[in-house]
Amino acid sequence: MTQPTDASRPVTGRRALLALVGLTAAAGGAWWAWRRQPAEATSPAQTPSPGLTTATDSDTLPAAFWQREFEQPAGGPLDWAALKGRPLLINFWATWCPPCVKEMPELDRFHREFGARGWQVVGLAVDGPTPVREFLARTPVGFPIGLAGLDGTELATALGNTAGGLPFSVLIDAQGRIRQRKMGATHFDELAAWATQIA
Repeated sequence: MTQPTDASRPVTGRRALLALVGLTAAAGGAWWAWRRQPAEATSPAQTPSPGLTTATDSDTLPAAFWQREFEQPAGGPLDWAALKGRPLLINFWATWCPPCVKEMPELDRFHREFGARGWQVVGLAVDGPTPVREFLARTPVGFPIGLAGLDGTELATALGNTAGGLPFSVLIDAQGRIRQRKMGATHFDELAAWATQIA
């Protein structure tokens, strides 16, 4: 009696498990390679979100941008309208995003050192309230945080985040014009260089 060929043998549980592990590793590797791509400034979004036109680097943000409302993790609204008229760094982040968590001390340092020069920093958490509160209890920052949730994704897209990734930072000058965008983690020296160019 002849033995069945490899092609006709049924797939055993062990072989199926090995195939699944291989596919998972390949998918994980592809994701990791994508995440490791160099960050660069993104181009403006092609489709603006309702009530907010997409800005190019020379555009002034519309009035609707300054009328948004976000709750703060400790309660109460973030006074978004009060941010108008001074240079502003907005950082979109989430607790489940390792580069976001890693750059938090860099953002806080920028806030401390450039706040006296009129700069403001705001973190918009594209995340749930509970994980954000727990994170800030462990890693407090001196700048305000807004709970943006899924609305934060829409706002980030309108500000030029066409890839939809995190972290995403936007630098806005005192006249309300977008001057810099960055997909991916930033650091103090880069932020300081941006601020110096605008000043």
